[in-house]
Amino acid sequence: MVVGDEPEPVVKERAQSTIKWAVEKLKQDFFAKDPSLILDIWLFKDAESYNKHTRLIFNDKPTTPYGYYSSSHKAVIMNIATGGGTLVHELVHPMIEANFPDCPAWLNEGLGSLYEQCDERDGHIYGLVNWRLPGLQEAIKAGTVKSFKTLTSLNANDFYNDDRGVNYAESRYLCYYLQEKGLLVSFYRRFHTQQKKDPTGYQTLVTVLGTPNMERFQKDWEKFVIGLRN
Repeated sequence: MVVGDEPEPVVKERAQSTIKWAVEKLKQDFFAKDPSLILDIWLFKDAESYNKHTRLIFNDKPTTPYGYYSSSHKAVIMNIATGGGTLVHELVHPMIEANFPDCPAWLNEGLGSLYEQCDERDGHIYGLVNWRLPGLQEAIKAGTVKSFKTLTSLNANDFYNDDRGVNYAESRYLCYYLQEKGLLVSFYRRFHTQQKKDPTGYQTLVTVLGTPNMERFQKDWEKFVIGLRN
């Protein structure tokens, strides 16, 4: 259910061209099930409306100016003036919650942030290079990015306790690399079926990449990321 305080034609257009499109494309590649309960998507027209109504309706104080998914309220709550990218990002989270409840934070946010700037290619949703790239490139040059074994093993608290946003960016561009190599969907599906044996996804990543030497892969991935342009 989509609720907004912009003119009705604008809200309808967002519901069709962004929300319906994104959900259909995400289900096509990743998610078999819809959320079990009706999900409310609140699109507030600007920062003032977003902050005011988030407080009045949900008794929340947003920690982000863009928007967020509230599992307790079964709602995606957005300042839609910041654009539709964050909306697509946040739509990923309830889909993961419904289909892959034990998904680790790195993949949950990696997929979400991959599609915060996206398009369609060959009938599928496709993540594009975005604003997270420069910060990740700086971290790579400074030698401060985590190994993939460390990144994938982070619990939620440790993952989110990163005020620089490097964990998000590293996860996003690992997913982006897998996408570019045609491996992202197969990785997700394989990890989903094997998660009890591989709770972090690291061993599945090694298998899908086809390389036991992850130190060498990380160096190759870093060169790949440094070569990207926004």
